[in-house]
Amino acid sequence: MGDLDPSAAVTTTAVPRRIGILGGTFDPVHIGHLRGALEVADALGLDELRLTPNARPPHRDTPQVSAQDRLAMVECAVTGVSPLVVDARELQRDKPSYSIDTLELMRAEMAADAQVFLLLGWDAFCGLPTWHRWEELLQHCHILVLQRPDADSEPPDALRNLLAARSVSDPLALKGPSGQIAFVWQTPLAVSATQIRQLLASGKSVRFLVPDAVLAYIDAHGLYRASN
Repeated sequence: MGDLDPSAAVTTTAVPRRIGILGGTFDPVHIGHLRGALEVADALGLDELRLTPNARPPHRDTPQVSAQDRLAMVECAVTGVSPLVVDARELQRDKPSYSIDTLELMRAEMAADAQVFLLLGWDAFCGLPTWHRWEELLQHCHILVLQRPDADSEPPDALRNLLAARSVSDPLALKGPSGQIAFVWQTPLAVSATQIRQLLASGKSVRFLVPDAVLAYIDAHGLYRASN
């Protein structure tokens, strides 16, 4: 029994890492962002889901508070919440936050077989044709469209052919490192960053709309108050 050749031992194939990316201004990060991220991470068995704060989002208004504060709030929110992590690279670039640039940089740091999932809300997905080099996104990732039951609008014509060619019905059936689109139904949470900013500006409580650690940071730094 002691004569087995160690070189004959069975080798196991490493399972590719599964990494999700959720970008946003996070102005501020709230339970809608976090609950949606966790649902996707659990459903797809992600090893990591990176919350990536935008610096200068090309398609959105300038964030109300500084990049430093937005980053600090996201870090507060995900501390100890596996597999959520923060990726701050977009805040370190002094130019607009283009998703294609971020994906290329992330891909360069990963194994070639790593599966990457870019999470987009329905509205953001419908706006893809206005994104910088949007046709190249699927070369670097799969796209997961987070669709709520109340999303009944139709995608623009520019996306119809793409959906016909690249969409799969089951997110768990996405194969390979990139190239496909799937829809993930989300539990609707009627909360938005705009609503939270308005409540804070009028002196009202936002408890339970943001994590306690985020609320403590907002209070400690006087963020979103009417005087700001």
